[in-house]
Amino acid sequence: MYSTHVFLIVKVLSYLIVSFLVAIALSPILIKLLYKYKAWKKKPKEKSIGGYDTPIFQKFHAQKEMSVPRMGGILIWATVLIVSLLDFILVKFLPQPLGDKINFLSRSQTWLPLFTLISASILGLVDDIMTVKDNGKYVSGGMRFKTRLGLIFLIGLVGAWWFHYKLGWNTIYIPFHGNVFIDGWYLLLFILTMFATFSSGVVDGLDGLSAGVLMPIFAAFGVIAYSRGLYDLTTFIIIIVGALITYLWFNVPPAKFYMGETGILGLTAVLAVIAFLTNSVLLLPVIGMVLVIESLSVIIQLTSKKLRHGKKVFLAAPIHHHFEAKGWSESQITMRFWIISAVFSGLGLILYFLSRFLV
Repeated sequence: MYSTHVFLIVKVLSYLIVSFLVAIALSPILIKLLYKYKAWKKKPKEKSIGGYDTPIFQKFHAQKEMSVPRMGGILIWATVLIVSLLDFILVKFLPQPLGDKINFLSRSQTWLPLFTLISASILGLVDDIMTVKDNGKYVSGGMRFKTRLGLIFLIGLVGAWWFHYKLGWNTIYIPFHGNVFIDGWYLLLFILTMFATFSSGVVDGLDGLSAGVLMPIFAAFGVIAYSRGLYDLTTFIIIIVGALITYLWFNVPPAKFYMGETGILGLTAVLAVIAFLTNSVLLLPVIGMVLVIESLSVIIQLTSKKLRHGKKVFLAAPIHHHFEAKGWSESQITMRFWIISAVFSGLGLILYFLSRFLV
């Protein structure tokens, strides 16, 4: 048993390094292409969702939006895809049982998250291309908001169908209580969670913010996956973390690129899938507390403006722009959000293990 766990830990760490190195090799190619084709906005965002002016955003970020390319998120999902293909090829050529031992692609654990990551990321890529070309009807270019929601609904529906009908999931784990049978309501819960994580994509707004916030969240779910014996899923999550580390290397100030929808959309969508695969979706709001706060700040701001005749709760939303308006430096906001994300990810892990121990 001890030797098995040693091998599994070595396997997971090896894939972390491989992911990092693949992403490092891809980075200069991607950066060159993004700058060659000027993959940035041609004019700054002037309106927010709801059609409201964005003076604070324009003050701090208008120039960077028109000089730093989007679509840096390609680095993340392309790395995951390449490592997955390398794994598939190696399994075919390596002798058994070694091939099976290093393989992490499995129907029950990694097919769905891989599909979700790639499909949502490609959807985001289309949106980014439309934004860069200044096409579309969204406030900052790109797809209509209703179109985005419809496509996310379809991805969520496929995921919900796979979980409920192909994998046979019909219960949800309630911390400190146990599994509760919800049958067909599982489909609705899955789709609503997909929408919730989609709304948290607003966290991609400052240099280094999104990757630094998301890394401890994914790492926490990696620990949960390992504790549940989901070793293939653990490896998949760690590959994402390795790609995020490299992305952060090039995204810290001054950023070489921004994640864009092709990064944040894929990552938030796959996060929902991972939360369900580890049967810990009710801990997602705790582990992903920064994402919750960011999303709620936008909802509160828009609701206030709508119901209070334009009056705001925050100086700007999402909330990281509020702190910018109050005079915090970009690095202060980013690093403090990293710390908060790490603390709540740790708290989520504590609650998870306590609930498993006490129930």
